Amino acid sequence: MIFSDKVLLPKALKNLKLFSYSSCSTCRRAIQWLKKNDIGFELLDILDNPPTKEMLISASELYGDRKYLLNTSGTIYRSIGSEVVKKMSDNELFKRLLLEPRLIKRPFLYENHKSILIGFKEEKWVEKLL
Repeated sequence: MIFSDKVLLPKALKNLKLFSYSSCSTCRRAIQWLKKNDIGFELLDILDNPPTKEMLISASELYGDRKYLLNTSGTIYRSIGSEVVKKMSDNELFKRLLLEPRLIKRPFLYENHKSILIGFKEEKWVEKLL
């Protein structure tokens, strides 16, 4: 059972979308963890089906800073440069993330606009999902 919005819900009732990249070892660990804990989810390839602009905006608001959306270790981010990214308006950044989804930190787990996990830190996922 998972506690959500003051109601106990069976894990299967959660509508989780996991945006992942097949070559990402962190994504593979997150998938294994979800399966091991019997948590249902819809697996989406982040390159073919990136999170929507609305999801990205919600994540940025929830985390308090858009920097948490960024895959700063990726080659695309490094080729753009952190200074260029910092100077982008929010609208420019969200457009760029949708055009180049490899810029999005992954895994990106979305339930609703108030329940989003970015990256895989097991202790955080335990806290939020179990």
